[in-house]
Amino acid sequence: MSRELFDYMEREIRGMHGLYERVTVDLDDKQINHVPAGGHQNLAFCLWHYVRTEDNAIQFVIQRKPTVWIEGGWAEKFGLDAKSQGTGFTDDQARDFRIHGIADFRTYMLDVFRHTEEFVKNLSLEESERKIVVKPLGEMSIMNAISGLCMTHGYRHLGEIEFAKGLVAAKGGSTI
Repeated sequence: MSRELFDYMEREIRGMHGLYERVTVDLDDKQINHVPAGGHQNLAFCLWHYVRTEDNAIQFVIQRKPTVWIEGGWAEKFGLDAKSQGTGFTDDQARDFRIHGIADFRTYMLDVFRHTEEFVKNLSLEESERKIVVKPLGEMSIMNAISGLCMTHGYRHLGEIEFAKGLVAAKGGSTI
């Protein structure tokens, strides 16, 4: 693997994080918790689920460190489970999920993104090839975990968030 690939991954993840920051900057609690007609998930669930997944993957699974969620006491601040990230939630659980305090959540989100970007920036070729186990997906390299769990998964949820933002007629429109 070349340094160019590492540079690309670093730029891509930083760019994706910038899109998350821009799409959420003008949202309020009512908008993020709105459940669109037709039984869809709210924006809050998609946002929380993705950021918690990235936090867990980078901090706990890869580095074996406490998550930003745990270290910052964010579960208590939001009245949410300390370990859950929404994986395995039923449709009803996802629809019923709420975040109260989007400004505080954005503080958590930006801290997670800072930690991830720092980790990716300092990732070596040797470390990127180290195998880890990601439940329930199985064994994979750190590079594949970052690519799949962070970038691919992150862009998928970013699209859902932008779509949901359009449904609540929030200011700002598209960020792309």
